[in-house]
Amino acid sequence: SSGINAEYGDRKFESFNEKPKLLETKRKYLNIGSYNYLGFAENNGRCSHDTIREIKHGLGLTSSSARAELGTTTLHRDLEKLIAEFVGKEDALVFGMGFATNSMNIPVFVGEGCLLISDELNHASMILGARLSGAKIKVFKHNDMKDLEKLLRRSIVEGQPRTKRPWKKILIVVEGVYSMEGTTTNLPEIVALKKKYKAYLYLDEAHSIGAMGRTGRGICEHYGVSTSDVDIMMGTFSKSFGAAGGYLAASKEIIAHVRQESHAQYYGSPISPPVCRQVYAATIAIMGRDGTGEGPRRIKQLAENTRYFRKELQKRGYIIYGELASPVIPLLLFRISSICAFAKHALANGVAPVIVGFPATPILGSRVRFCMSASHTREHLDRILEVIED
Repeated sequence: SSGINAEYGDRKFESFNEKPKLLETKRKYLNIGSYNYLGFAENNGRCSHDTIREIKHGLGLTSSSARAELGTTTLHRDLEKLIAEFVGKEDALVFGMGFATNSMNIPVFVGEGCLLISDELNHASMILGARLSGAKIKVFKHNDMKDLEKLLRRSIVEGQPRTKRPWKKILIVVEGVYSMEGTTTNLPEIVALKKKYKAYLYLDEAHSIGAMGRTGRGICEHYGVSTSDVDIMMGTFSKSFGAAGGYLAASKEIIAHVRQESHAQYYGSPISPPVCRQVYAATIAIMGRDGTGEGPRRIKQLAENTRYFRKELQKRGYIIYGELASPVIPLLLFRISSICAFAKHALANGVAPVIVGFPATPILGSRVRFCMSASHTREHLDRILEVIED
């Protein structure tokens, strides 16, 4: 399976949907809602074979310990070196959960007396990390550089509440691609503002690493911004890499500090060896080092699928968000009743979409979100377009 054809068991809901009952019947659907951007979430192919071999002949299924104690293996170290090289940083650190990579590590970088400036549409994991940090949080309008600069200037002039002392540190926190909007962060201008006001930059590349840029190296490559201008780069392995977990990449000094101070190092489970091997194999493929050319081919295919599907939707007059290169494509349906009707219609025609409504979106901002994959063929996309048109 390529991860594109999904099989779901039918369910029957009773007592006002409180008691779902799984039925024996199953149906197959074309999956257009997962984050399997490069199609590596599959049960065959080189990555899957390497993972199975790791279970049988390698380090087994689990480390049975936290990273800071006995949970670090040579495979973790090798993966960290590879990720650091891939994203263009001195060092990296991997974690067992993408959500925890943000929520457990943002408090390592800022605390009391610091200012954290966040885009209003940042992910819940970043919001939780900001709240746990104890830093003062200020929010700027989504991708609004004038509002960000105004907030930076005013915050520096006014200083800390009550004492008016200068901030110990100012950290700007943004995402590469926003998963509910399909928009990309205005990285060149954010870097310029960060330098102008001597702030630090934390970039979440969960939806851009592997999926954006000519060689899949993310939003920095997409905009031609040097990774040296981004202080902390974060990403997850559950999207383009078809696995689980996350990483932080930065200078050796910053990563050494995280190793010592992160709660995820002491209290969280590390990536299991098979999953680690899956990520390693996928990264080698993306970098074009596996000798097959499969990684670069998938990156190119994803870009072609994204451009084709976006242009076809626009040609048909639909309202969609995001820029042309973003593989996340939200189509606005506005009313909650409309997304429910669309979901039923799509499922009846063998297509499994993701519908999103309030409170995840504004009350009149309900939408269906399409996620492109390198595993989608032109026939798949045309079939989905037919279902939308019906």
